[in-house]
Amino acid sequence: MTLDGTNSYVLSAFFGSASPAPVVVVDPGPLIEAHLEALAAAGTVELILVTHRHADHTEGSARLRELTGAPVRAAHPDFCHGGAPLRGGELIRAAGVEIEVLATPGHTSDSVCFALLDLDLKHDGGTSQVLTGDTVLGQGSTVLDYPDGRLADYLDSLETLHVLGGGVLGGTAGGRPVAVLPGHGPVLPDLAAIAAAYQAHRRERLAQVRAAVEHLGGEPSAGAVAAVVYGDVPANLQGAAQLSVQAQLDYLRGATSAR
Repeated sequence: MTLDGTNSYVLSAFFGSASPAPVVVVDPGPLIEAHLEALAAAGTVELILVTHRHADHTEGSARLRELTGAPVRAAHPDFCHGGAPLRGGELIRAAGVEIEVLATPGHTSDSVCFALLDLDLKHDGGTSQVLTGDTVLGQGSTVLDYPDGRLADYLDSLETLHVLGGGVLGGTAGGRPVAVLPGHGPVLPDLAAIAAAYQAHRRERLAQVRAAVEHLGGEPSAGAVAAVVYGDVPANLQGAAQLSVQAQLDYLRGATSAR
């Protein structure tokens, strides 16, 4: 579920300075003492941010606060420690870095992404990189944690990222793509391209789910639909596949009732 583990990011405009650089840590990850000590030693931690509530991103955040004294901020107040909840559209300035908070629900209702504003592109309002948490992964597709995560929200969030990556909000000055820094998996070079690929994947899956429902007839269970649409998914991921199917069935029911 976490690919090769959870990615923690250390952000600063002052790396290479003689004294310990002020830093921001994003997604401390699980409660692994050696990892948290390494994050604490990366510089003077001013702020700890988390992209969403899942334990593989948040479990170590309270301990990292103990080690550093830095406040922890998340969109969900239950996962804040000494800091206020994050707000969509908020601009954070810390460790010499400007970070815009993007509300991107779908994977979970409290999911956010962090757009790093590039000072070299300041006149264009430019974004150079976006930390996407689990909204966009470095490989594979994202599970929607239904019913907390909803497909309609997720599709809106993907469109937000697609527009940002395409430069409509100032992302690609000089034709430079916006890099994706995901919560799991490798860094990706082009936010617009990966968001478009995710959108196409969701459209394809919705078509497959719709066809499976028509084939099975009646109101089939999520498990029955998953067996048709996600039959090639390993057994240990079938539970996640069923969550995604439930989210898709809910979305299709909503689309049908809206007609």
